[in-house]
Amino acid sequence: MATNLTVDGRARVLADGNEIPLLALGVWQVPEGPETENAVRWALELGYRHIDTAQAYRNERSVGKALADSGVPRDEIYLTTKFNPGGKDAEVEAQRSLERLGVDYVDLYIIHWPQGGPTWAWDGMQRAQAAGYARSIGVSNFNVPELDALIAVADSRPVVNQVQFSPFEFRRELLDACEERGIVLEAYSPLGTGRHLDDPRVGEIAARLGRTPAQVLIRWAIERSLIVLPKSTHRERIDENGQVFDFALTGEDMATLDSLDQTDGTAAARESKWW
Repeated sequence: MATNLTVDGRARVLADGNEIPLLALGVWQVPEGPETENAVRWALELGYRHIDTAQAYRNERSVGKALADSGVPRDEIYLTTKFNPGGKDAEVEAQRSLERLGVDYVDLYIIHWPQGGPTWAWDGMQRAQAAGYARSIGVSNFNVPELDALIAVADSRPVVNQVQFSPFEFRRELLDACEERGIVLEAYSPLGTGRHLDDPRVGEIAARLGRTPAQVLIRWAIERSLIVLPKSTHRERIDENGQVFDFALTGEDMATLDSLDQTDGTAAARESKWW
């Protein structure tokens, strides 16, 4: 599988030529205000350079405040937000996101889920990209037929598909389909919102390596050259979750983790829809 990793192994080159860091801080379910501001500020202090938010999270203002207060130059931070398809026009909503974030552009703008069908919002996404509001555009929670329907009408193809993905949700057919189409898979909820941390097989690998279960689960995605978005609001865990580039999993470790899949290697992006 061609991965198009950068020389340092910490980022991947997308189909449009832009580079995306493999590790990101996700801020789903983190409320607007100090909790989001602190998480983003700590992540940047600890070396993270990719922050992932969304219009539907309602915390873009806090993300933007933390970015501004961090002192890290804007061009050193990879910033993702997502179009809420409850809105009518992705270009208009991109402008509003930029105002809340206090930035001139986002690096990646994603359709958050395929509400109303996979193609209707793409014109607005392309207009947002053409206007310079977003450097790259992509999707989230899209299955293979939805990706193909979109590709068929797209002038600018989606470069990422962000889905729930971990050893326990190892959507192998979806991953293969994305790679075949030049789309990078992004793994959200890699820790299963904490559910996966207590699995004894993950714990056994972590104990042998002297690592945390979270680090093992995140590393599993890194080994596959996927973008991975662990979320935490605790500084020490944000720090630990970032320490994943100085060790490797063996082939046996990867096979053990692969065997934890509970989706039968599905090509589906979701087991059930929330929209």
